[in-house]
Amino acid sequence: MTIKRLFCKQVIISISKTNVNNIMVLSANYITNINRALKNIKFKVIVNYIWSETMEITIISNAVVTLSNF
Repeated sequence: MTIKRLFCKQVIISISKTNVNNIMVLSANYITNINRALKNIKFKVIVNYIWSETMEITIISNAVVTLSNF
């Protein structure tokens, strides 16, 4: 039996429309800071991009987080 592994992990955060716009303006900075923090703790997962919807943002990473990512 083969189990297909997910290729990305989504973290969905519900916030107001104004805050979504503010975050998306500086999304490149947020991605850089998140990835730097993940690298500093030797985490093998990185953030690929931030996606915005009407009242939420979704952070997309390169892998599903498991204990083997440490």
